Amino acid sequence: MAFMAALEADLRALSAEARRRHPAVKDAAEHAILKLRSLSGPSEIAQNEDILRMFLMACSVKAVKLSVIGLSCLQKLISHGAVASSALKEILATLKDHAEMADEIVQLKTLQTMLILFQSHLHPESEESMSQALGICLYLLESSRSSDSVRNTAAATFRQAVALVFDNVIRAESLPSGKASSARISSRVSSVADNVTHSFSRTLSLVSNSGEPIMRENLSDVGKLGLRLLEDLTALAAGGSAMWLRVHSLHRTFALDILEFVLSTYVAIFRVLLSYQQVLRHQICSLLMTSLRTNVELEGEAGEPSFRRLVLRLVSHVIRLYSSSLVTESEVFLNMLVKVTRQDLPLWHQILVLEILRGFCVEACTLRLLFQTFDMNPANTNVVENIVRALALVVATIQASDSSEETLAAVAGMFSSKAKGIEWSMDNDASNAAVLVASEAHTITLALEGLLGVVFTIATLTDEALDVGELESPKCESNSVECSGQLALLCMAMVNSTWLTILDSLSLILMRSQGEAIILEILKGYQAFTQACGVLRAIEPLNSFLASLCKFTINNPNEGEKKSMLLSPGSKKSETSMDQRDSIILTPKNVQALRTLFNVAHRLHNVLGPSWVLVLETLSALDRAIHSPHASTQEVSASVSRLSRDTSGQYSDFHILSSLNSQLFESSALMNIAAVKSLLSALHQLSSQHMSGSSPLSGQQIGSISFSVERMTSILVNNLHRVEPIWDQIAAHHLELANCSNPQLRSMALDSLDQSICSVVGSEKFQGISSAPHQFQESQMVNESETVSFEYAVLSPLVILYSSNKNVDVQMGALKILLHVLERHGEKLSYSWLSILHMLRAVTDSSEKDLISLGFQSIRVIMNEGLATIPVQCLEECILVTGAYGTQKTEINISLTAVGLLWTATDFVVKGLISKSFEQANHMNEEDQSGATIEEANIKQVPLKQVVDYSKLFFSVFSVLQKLGSDDRPEVRNSAVRTLFQTLSTHGQKLSKSMWEDCLWSYVFPMLEHVSHLASTSSRDEWQGKELGTRAGKAVHMLIHHSRNTAQKQWDETIVLVLGGIARLLRSFFPFLQQLSKFSSGWVLFLDFIKNSILNGSKEVALAAINCLQTFVGANCPKGNLESSYVKSVLDIYELVLQTSPNFKNDSTDKVKQEVLRGLGDLYVQAQSLFNDDMYLRLMAIMHLMIKATMTPTDYDNELGSIPAVQRGILEIIPMLRPTSLLSSMWAPLLLELLCYLNGQEGPLQKNSKQIHDQSSDAPVDGAKRALVERSKLNGSSTKLESPVSCGWGILFVEKLVPIIVNLFLEAPPNERFSASPEVIRGLGRCMNTRRDNPRGTLWRISAECFNRVVTDEVRQDNADCKSDVNSYKLSRARFWKEVADVYETFLAGSCGRVLSSDVPSADSVTADETLEMSVLTVFGDDILKLQKDAPVEVLQRLVNCLDRCASRTGSLPVQTVGLLPLHCSRFSLSCLQMMFSLCSCIAKASSPAAASETSKVSISILLKRCEVILGQFLADENDLGDHPLPTVRVEETICVLQELARLIIDIDAANALNIPTYLKEAMGENKSHGRAHLLSLLPTFSELVVSREARVRELVQVLLRLISSELGLQRLT
Repeated sequence: MAFMAALEADLRALSAEARRRHPAVKDAAEHAILKLRSLSGPSEIAQNEDILRMFLMACSVKAVKLSVIGLSCLQKLISHGAVASSALKEILATLKDHAEMADEIVQLKTLQTMLILFQSHLHPESEESMSQALGICLYLLESSRSSDSVRNTAAATFRQAVALVFDNVIRAESLPSGKASSARISSRVSSVADNVTHSFSRTLSLVSNSGEPIMRENLSDVGKLGLRLLEDLTALAAGGSAMWLRVHSLHRTFALDILEFVLSTYVAIFRVLLSYQQVLRHQICSLLMTSLRTNVELEGEAGEPSFRRLVLRLVSHVIRLYSSSLVTESEVFLNMLVKVTRQDLPLWHQILVLEILRGFCVEACTLRLLFQTFDMNPANTNVVENIVRALALVVATIQASDSSEETLAAVAGMFSSKAKGIEWSMDNDASNAAVLVASEAHTITLALEGLLGVVFTIATLTDEALDVGELESPKCESNSVECSGQLALLCMAMVNSTWLTILDSLSLILMRSQGEAIILEILKGYQAFTQACGVLRAIEPLNSFLASLCKFTINNPNEGEKKSMLLSPGSKKSETSMDQRDSIILTPKNVQALRTLFNVAHRLHNVLGPSWVLVLETLSALDRAIHSPHASTQEVSASVSRLSRDTSGQYSDFHILSSLNSQLFESSALMNIAAVKSLLSALHQLSSQHMSGSSPLSGQQIGSISFSVERMTSILVNNLHRVEPIWDQIAAHHLELANCSNPQLRSMALDSLDQSICSVVGSEKFQGISSAPHQFQESQMVNESETVSFEYAVLSPLVILYSSNKNVDVQMGALKILLHVLERHGEKLSYSWLSILHMLRAVTDSSEKDLISLGFQSIRVIMNEGLATIPVQCLEECILVTGAYGTQKTEINISLTAVGLLWTATDFVVKGLISKSFEQANHMNEEDQSGATIEEANIKQVPLKQVVDYSKLFFSVFSVLQKLGSDDRPEVRNSAVRTLFQTLSTHGQKLSKSMWEDCLWSYVFPMLEHVSHLASTSSRDEWQGKELGTRAGKAVHMLIHHSRNTAQKQWDETIVLVLGGIARLLRSFFPFLQQLSKFSSGWVLFLDFIKNSILNGSKEVALAAINCLQTFVGANCPKGNLESSYVKSVLDIYELVLQTSPNFKNDSTDKVKQEVLRGLGDLYVQAQSLFNDDMYLRLMAIMHLMIKATMTPTDYDNELGSIPAVQRGILEIIPMLRPTSLLSSMWAPLLLELLCYLNGQEGPLQKNSKQIHDQSSDAPVDGAKRALVERSKLNGSSTKLESPVSCGWGILFVEKLVPIIVNLFLEAPPNERFSASPEVIRGLGRCMNTRRDNPRGTLWRISAECFNRVVTDEVRQDNADCKSDVNSYKLSRARFWKEVADVYETFLAGSCGRVLSSDVPSADSVTADETLEMSVLTVFGDDILKLQKDAPVEVLQRLVNCLDRCASRTGSLPVQTVGLLPLHCSRFSLSCLQMMFSLCSCIAKASSPAAASETSKVSISILLKRCEVILGQFLADENDLGDHPLPTVRVEETICVLQELARLIIDIDAANALNIPTYLKEAMGENKSHGRAHLLSLLPTFSELVVSREARVRELVQVLLRLISSELGLQRLT
């Protein structure tokens, strides 16, 4: 409906425009509007002519506005199909009339309507209407009144019309609808290679869509119409007139353009329809041949470049599209074009021709067609070859040009612009010379592009032959060189006919040019052509192009140039000349050429063959340049000095080239094996040609050899998956280099061989090659006499190098390689182990320290990591080789480490023993469960026979260690001894009895005897250390410690290690060893060795022997593993040692004695359960021997204030000897023996030691007891004893011994210690008495404290269990109390108690002494007198008298001297006085009232006498002094007495003991008022004190008198 509305709007506009001047048109428009409203669509409009006539009427007026509106409406009607076909004639007439109008808008509208007409259903079909329609377009095109826009529109409309006409022909003749491209020849802003590829793919698609055409003669009406149009166009192009188009003239250029359009677009018409082809052959070709002539002068339009360009383009289309049917014509055309290039024509003409030829060359299918049609047909001319030669001649003109450099620069600029995607252009104000240079450059550019087009075409066709299978890819494994396919033969023919010409031209331009783009393009051509030659197996062209390419890679001056540079007069010093000679500068051309060479080599690696030598020589030079410090790229060297180059960017090209160089050889993995061998042969050839000759090698030659070696290694690394065929070739070259005289080459060969062997052995392929089992039969072992496996072939160069080459550096290199192989891939080796071990054993015979070190490193790797992978037959050899390294004398550290490796071997062997026993156990279980037959069991046992004999290996290790144990180097033998015993200690539990017996009797005891023998026969001469240098003409030696400066002392250390090892064995395996059959004899040997070591050995050996016994006892006694016989044997050893040298004194003997003491203590502590009375007495006797040896009158250590070491040992052991419950009867002998040492007398064991040692077990015990009783009786006398210090004991020793004796005594059972208690008290008393002679000493203090502990414990002890022997107990108890009384009397009241030091003691000392005295007093009163139960009365009397004597210290002094008494003495006296009051008081309750009552009865009378004396003394002193004051001490003592009397309350028994009248006692008893009875006996004294001058005394006396009155029941009367 939009169309109807728009049409109505146009009618209204038309009516409005015609309203004034054309009323008829207005009326018709209004009528048409009404009519239009009655119609429904375009179809009804087409049937009704009124609407169309209305618009035609408007156009007939020829008014511009009405015509424009009318034509617009007419276009709408035609576009919507609203016009009947019968109206075509009227429409054409109307359009023709409007074409003659002069208005431009009307003319354009007319052409627009005409185009719509051609495209609608009204398009003209008859010749007349078509002629009329085309004539309208041509009229407007040729009219002089037409504007440029009208002409252009008319030309475009005509072209569209012609296209529609021929489209109709295609449809009418049922021809293929596909059209050839109407594009121009090729883009000028893309590379030649891209043009070739695009054109080939485009043309290939057309060829694939069209088959061989079949010519037809008959034409349809539409075909005839098109034929007439073609003929008229051809006539107009030739300058004639058109008969059918009704036009007399037309621009020939336009006609040619239309013909070119038709020929290039509608190819099928000319290939199928004969009439059309004849027009092409006879008319168009004639026209073109005439136009191509250059030997006549062309006038007018035919001589213009645009016309010539169109003619050439038509020629190119004829040749491109119709050469197969127009062979002769095409040949003529091509020859004419080639001839034009050689004629002296204007440059623009040559450029046009060269563009055409370039187009042929860059179109692969066109060039292929031309070559097939002409060059491969003997009857025709070699057109393509002529074209190539013509183009080459054009390129060669650069050599004859006067402005060749400018031209080359312009050529480079054109290629650069094309590379950037832009069209090259000149400046508008360029001079004529510049234009000429540009034109020449254009011709050369076109020719060069044409040649490159041929190159890329050949490459493209070769690739096509590869794709269709006519040729084999160079990456295939086969090397077939036959070209049987048609396309392949074509490519080969093209190469043979063009390669030489192309090479000359390309090499010329490449040599002369410097632009990056042109160089890249030419090198692309090099690469493409070379690769094509390689694919075609064209050897000569291939080698020629490779050789030419290699010339452009490295700018290295030849020898002649170097010589001239060195000899030139202007040259400077030799250093500068050498710098110039060695400098290498890589230009961008060189870099790109190298990249091209890499690309070619990558593509053609399988087909280069001998040509590899050319490539490798270049790559070797490149490698030297990369590693040369004087090499650089051109840009860096030209702009920046060498010292100021930026290292971050200067070598970017080198890095890229180096990477490409490496990648080339890495890609050898993709080559076939023949190509790899060829490459290796080329490398070998390159290396060998530099090694030949006797003159010294230059740096360049060494660089080339290094390059060859490195690249061989790279090839090997990248071909590990197929290494077998190439290994011999590589290994042979390495051996050749390793045997040369140049050390640098030898080092290079060894490094490369290292990498090669490690790479091969580490590869996965090698695992498959040498996948031999770990365990194989002897027949499977491969040795040198048999066929060598690949594994042996890989490692054999090492054996050959070490055995045949006498250069140490080569031998070291071989060992280093072997070390690397073992470290990295030792687990992969199987067959070559024997060769490796034999080689390593041979190393130990060398005198070179470095060789031995390297060989041992390999052994260490094997022993630490490779034992599990070595074949079982080689394990023993491996152990023996390790032992060989232990015995070598070159490097001691290696020997020591070898010993450690043997320990590692034992770990491996023991693991094998365990696994073997486990497998055998499982095997036996399987047999038992399955119930297999004997035959089946035998079959099952077969694998076990192949298992290694680990027992044999174990003893192999021990035999090596035993041999090393007698080495003359102390470090080695000590390490071997230590390792042997540590091995047995670690793995002993895993060995069987038979293996243990073999170890002991074959290795341990023989080693013991051998070491002892060597030690006894060793030298005692002192050694001098290693000479370090000289000073003042005298040699300076390294200092050696005195304990290791003789051979014998070194052997002593070995014996110590042997003893330590045996101790570990006895500690860990003694229960198991006892079960061995010969252990008893071995034990005897061991004890003899121990005894000899202690008696005859050095201090170190003796201590080690003692420690061995101690370790043995300490480890086995707690577990109950020892019998008493072993303990007795140890005691025998100790006793024998002490009896042999009891008085030999030096530092060593003291240390030995000290250790013996410690051993005795440990023996008793650990083996207590095995000791009986006899053994205990023997132990005491042995200890006595040791103690006796230390009794010296003078002792230097005592003088220094310390205890001798032996005495310290005695003090340590004594507490350990406490008897057990089984030996309770030994408490008394022990205590009495110790007390004898304390008392300084000879004890019972001392008297009977010999009898104890000789008699049986029972007799000594009884004798000892009898001796103890006798000793007790003797001690009951009052014989004065000597001081313990005077008997040979130091005071410090006694101070330490006293607490030990007391502690033992307190720990002893009551029934065992009662007999010793008197002796203990007596001994402590003697020590306390030292206060008299040494009041500052500590012995009396320690003894006093211990005495307090003993008496307190004895008084409080319940001795009910001790009264089985009543008589003995009573006797001992009486002696105990007597000794206690003696001690108190002597210490408190005797000379010790009254001692006054001559010097003034310190306050701390006074305080400590007072505290100790008070402590003794407290124990004396509170614990002894109050708590005693069985003290005799006479003893109590003595004790109380002692206390009274202490209390009388103040009162016994005259008043003149009492004030001089020290305060602590007065305080002690008062404390004693107060203690006496406490004893008499009935308020202080005791645990035993009867004992307390007895004490109070004894004490009361003594106390009252003392009080009376004190009070009487006070009165006497007060009277004597008169008015003078009494001393404070006296007053305080009197006051204390009065106060205590007032507080004292006594019991009835004490009251009865008072010296008062009997009636008073009876009265107090009846009245029960005896508590204050003691006051009555002192009443007379109180009566005298009432007149004292001391107020406090009087007051206290008054209090006492009142108490007496109260006690007597007297009261005041008032």
